[in-house]
Amino acid sequence: MATPTNNTKRKSSQPTIIKVGANEIGKLPPQAIELEESVIGALMIEKDAFASVADLLRPESFYSDQLRYIFEAVRTLSAKDAPIDILSVAEQLKAMGLLEQAGGVVRLSELTQRVASAAHLRYHAQIVAQKATARDLISMACQIEEKGYDETQDVDELMQEAEASIFEISQRSQKRDVTHIFPVITEAFERMQKASKNEGNISGIPSGFTELDKITSGWQKSDLVIIAARPAMGKTAFVLSMAKNMAVDFNIPVAIFSLEMSNVQLVNRLIMNVCEVEGSKIRNGRLSKAEWEKLENNISVLQNAPIYVDDTPGLSVFELRSKARKLVKDKKIQIIIIDYLQLMNANGTNFGSREQEVSIISRTLKGLAKELDIPVIALSQLSRAVEKRDSSNSNVDGKKPLLSDLRESGAIEQDADMVCFIHRPEYYKLYDDGNGKDLRGLGQIIVAKHRNGATDEIWLRFIGKYTRFQNENDAFEDDLYANVTYATKSSKMNMLPQEAEGAKLDDDIAPF
Repeated sequence: MATPTNNTKRKSSQPTIIKVGANEIGKLPPQAIELEESVIGALMIEKDAFASVADLLRPESFYSDQLRYIFEAVRTLSAKDAPIDILSVAEQLKAMGLLEQAGGVVRLSELTQRVASAAHLRYHAQIVAQKATARDLISMACQIEEKGYDETQDVDELMQEAEASIFEISQRSQKRDVTHIFPVITEAFERMQKASKNEGNISGIPSGFTELDKITSGWQKSDLVIIAARPAMGKTAFVLSMAKNMAVDFNIPVAIFSLEMSNVQLVNRLIMNVCEVEGSKIRNGRLSKAEWEKLENNISVLQNAPIYVDDTPGLSVFELRSKARKLVKDKKIQIIIIDYLQLMNANGTNFGSREQEVSIISRTLKGLAKELDIPVIALSQLSRAVEKRDSSNSNVDGKKPLLSDLRESGAIEQDADMVCFIHRPEYYKLYDDGNGKDLRGLGQIIVAKHRNGATDEIWLRFIGKYTRFQNENDAFEDDLYANVTYATKSSKMNMLPQEAEGAKLDDDIAPF
């Protein structure tokens, strides 16, 4: 075998040179160091300059570590209402143990000498903030990419984490400028004029319940409405009755996010409501000829109604946000209903407790209502405190829900523009209000919080076998008590409507 030549040896010992495209190496994170220096310099020479950029910048907005330390010192001085100049910033950095890392007094002097004026401070600060947001997005994308290659990661959880991260970044970067009152007054005046032309002076989305609409003037744009009740009070029945009124009677597009029921179960409820067919018969299909005819005649009303249903289980608030945006854009949705809040999650974000997570959910729903400028109605559970209160006939109000009964988080009450409770006294075997009013077959809607109006209580008729709410005085030919006056003594008067009918709603229809 021939011995290799020296040339061959030299060739094999040379390192392999890899050609790299322009997009594969040499990239620096988005930054604007000169503008960062200009901003910091202006903060130390211009009185009250910090106030003009405080809503835009945070220490992490600066790419340079030195400038980040200096900005942190400036922010600390501003919080203490202390003067901000070279000397005070230097002293603050020294107190923080960061003067040397920030470049010392010499560096502070250089920064102020480079700035002639703070005239363009806010514009420069906006660019610095945009660069920081771009870095945040890149960092987030790199983390998601790395986890995407990890086969042990659950893809659904990873998607929710990505949504949560983007949402957090977008919330930080969303800034709204101060608006002069004149255009706001003009918009408010136009809405008032439009409302004055509506029947009943309804300025928002009508619920179809006359007395409730008198209190609310309809569900208002950008409002978060919480409708809460204990199980079996009729939360879902109430909002589905409302959805039917809005979509069928007023042709208003409605989106329903059902986390508890499947879309088929939800539609079955709507069929019961509109077609007046009992739930058990819908489930087993054993309808009389007359009932089949009634079903076929009325079902077209639902088929053409602008109602959109999403039954994604375990829906995250970030996924909801994405879907809601698309529905408003593509389907012109005017109101969103969520059944129910406690079944939602905020996956992708770490929380110390469930209460903190529910707080994020309620705050995000309020933000969504404002962003889309439509009402968002979310159902909510109540705590068991209601069950523990006195329910004797002498204390008929003892079972009425209170704001303190809202489950898992006080933030729900705080974030909501309106909180309504559903209360059916007959469920607790309370049949008289103490003033001669018979409460059988009635449900009470309690407006417990109304940020922009009065609080009050109204009564609705509850038709148990059709899981439907309607106005108390609306005619209903198939009413369970059609042949019995409420004042008549009868064996039926000691029963709940379901018991008197002789049938219990199935589990796939109840709870209400």
